[in-house]
Amino acid sequence: MEKSSIPEVVVARLPVYIQKLNQLVREGREIVSSQEMAEHLGVSSAQIRKDLSFFGGFGKQGTGYNVINLLESLRSILNLNQIWEVVLVGVGHLGQALLSYQGFSRNGFEIVMAFDNDPKIVGKTFAGIKVIDVNEMQNHICPRGVPIAILTVPAANAQEMADQLIRCGVKAILNYAPVTLKVPEGIRLANIDPVLSLQTITFYL
Repeated sequence: MEKSSIPEVVVARLPVYIQKLNQLVREGREIVSSQEMAEHLGVSSAQIRKDLSFFGGFGKQGTGYNVINLLESLRSILNLNQIWEVVLVGVGHLGQALLSYQGFSRNGFEIVMAFDNDPKIVGKTFAGIKVIDVNEMQNHICPRGVPIAILTVPAANAQEMADQLIRCGVKAILNYAPVTLKVPEGIRLANIDPVLSLQTITFYL
């Protein structure tokens, strides 16, 4: 099946399934039913079975899923059976926190370079990564072919930095800047804005 024919909301749920399956592996579980997963994840068992059906057959009727086999299959579907190199642009408070976050390396992502334009930060080392001047981005990123970037810069600088990253060959950007970026077709863009999320939450309070 073509990737473009699979709804993005389905792909977005796969990491949640992986997270649950990892927990089951740590607990020593060998088999899990869609109903049991549904009870813990807040979706219906029918939804889980439908999501998985986009990628082929998993498990048998009445016997559930082999936890390790399903985990390995989902990791393969999401191309997580390799180490993905990542660059980080913007080493302020948020950028420094992300550099120190161990969850990336545990899940197959390695931040290999960090860039900033603040003379007080450039040249310093955070979590083993020496900060490079943003003016040197092309000299460092292009030869290495890093496919993913995390953008944690002020809104006013975000589009310019995104454009530079794309010229360097970056194919996917995780954007923390509170601004809507314009990217060419074929570039994957994911936005994370905690303030927008909080503003949504307050509607229900």
